[in-house]
Amino acid sequence: MNLNIASLMMNKSDWEDAGIKLPKYNIVSVAEKTAYNPIWLHLGAGNIFRGFIASLQQKLLNEGLCDRGIIAAETFDYDIIDKIYRRHDNLTLNVSLNSDGSSDCEVIGSITEAIKGDCYNVRQIIRAQEVAASEDLQLITLTVTEKGYALYDSNGDFLPLVRADIDNGPDKARSTMAFLTALLCERYSLGKSPVAVVSLDNCSHNGDKLRDAVMTIAEAWVENGFVHRFFLDYLTDGRVSFPLTMIDKITPRPSKAVERKLIELGVGGMEPIVTDHNTYIAPFVNAERPQYLVIEDDFPNGRPPLEHAGVYFCDRETVNMAERMKVTTCLNPLHTALAVYGCMLGYNLICDEMKDEELVKLIKKLGYDEGLPVVTDPKIISPKAFIDEVVNERLPNPFMPDSPQRIATDTSQKVGIRFGETIKSYAAEGKAGELVAIPLAIAGWLRYLLAVDDNLEPIEVSSDPLKDELQGMLAGIEIGKPETVGDKLLPILKKTSVFGSDLTEVGLADRIAGYFKELIAGKGAVRETLKRHLA
Repeated sequence: MNLNIASLMMNKSDWEDAGIKLPKYNIVSVAEKTAYNPIWLHLGAGNIFRGFIASLQQKLLNEGLCDRGIIAAETFDYDIIDKIYRRHDNLTLNVSLNSDGSSDCEVIGSITEAIKGDCYNVRQIIRAQEVAASEDLQLITLTVTEKGYALYDSNGDFLPLVRADIDNGPDKARSTMAFLTALLCERYSLGKSPVAVVSLDNCSHNGDKLRDAVMTIAEAWVENGFVHRFFLDYLTDGRVSFPLTMIDKITPRPSKAVERKLIELGVGGMEPIVTDHNTYIAPFVNAERPQYLVIEDDFPNGRPPLEHAGVYFCDRETVNMAERMKVTTCLNPLHTALAVYGCMLGYNLICDEMKDEELVKLIKKLGYDEGLPVVTDPKIISPKAFIDEVVNERLPNPFMPDSPQRIATDTSQKVGIRFGETIKSYAAEGKAGELVAIPLAIAGWLRYLLAVDDNLEPIEVSSDPLKDELQGMLAGIEIGKPETVGDKLLPILKKTSVFGSDLTEVGLADRIAGYFKELIAGKGAVRETLKRHLA
């Protein structure tokens, strides 16, 4: 059995005998309808899209609640389109990993077309513009990670790629935000039809960040004479919406164990690839079963009935509360703390970290003791029940091959939300000095940037847009010599662009610096520091 449409049609009984669920609709017919009258365009063709978002539309298609699929566009790593999507007729094999050791497999056929968002590929860009201008198009969604929305460096200057996009205009847009803005400009030019532009990325106030990025580029293009100023009215008068969302599902890198199981079932061609942009991706997606998606119900051109697939639609404030609950309290801060300490303590799997007494104490204090007292209950999801599920079921799941190294990626883009919002809540009440777990997590991240583990062996620090800058600021600090720290941490802790506030002003700098000096005291100091402060 090979993952392509011909194999599904010719070997249907083999797939079913292997216990792999197949689409209940005609994949070819749905693809044809979608090509001529698309309703959904998605930017960012990675695992969270294939393993979560596409499966939602598949459920609607299976139940006859929708007759069109999703067109995907990739704006960064074009190898994904050539070597994963097109090689397998846009099909994905989803593997849900259950905490009891079982798994469920399903072929996802709701992705009907894949486009490269490459400004130098004229045919592909024209096709992307056709889709974006379609009157039937209801939503453009994005999963491009938090850094995909970044326009500025830590000094407040435009990133070089963004600067080039602003100077060169819509026809040469290369960054994701500029590419999206160019598509909206095309939609404006060819009919001014309404549409919802929906961030499905795991970051606070994602819809607002998306709108601000689009508006910044659009305003610059107006100023530079590339687009008419009435385009700004189109983006702001209600015809284009930017709903807030909260999304939660862990889709780690492809597991060798899952690959072996699929081969045993008789599925061929499941080997992962490494793209030119160093993306490790496979024809299958392995993911945990729990998933949550909460969306502000603001769709000026209508939307698919995704509530029938388990999506919560609600008002803006409820999304805010649900997002704050997850991102700042119940999951993401715990993940980041486990990531940096796990790397330093020699772990390669999150589930193994959950057998570590000190690390479990750290995240319980971070979530239950410091987070829950300041979280707002969104009512649709219980914060206590959510964090219970995270601590007791999701993170310890031994069949979820998630690594601290993966989660430690781009930490500088995450700490301002994952820890910064709780810090602001405590600072507003003059209680920031009471925090222990959050300063430990921040100090642990800075210690991790020294690229040495607790046994004083070199480790590779995960990719991060500020990695070189921050490591340069820490240069000269030596493990075993706390006196070499001096005032080197202060310029970092003052970075509101990183932490969301100046940590020297809220009263946390001394505590973080103190923990940091303990963490670099020598071999085994990371473990001893955790024991000392979490006793």
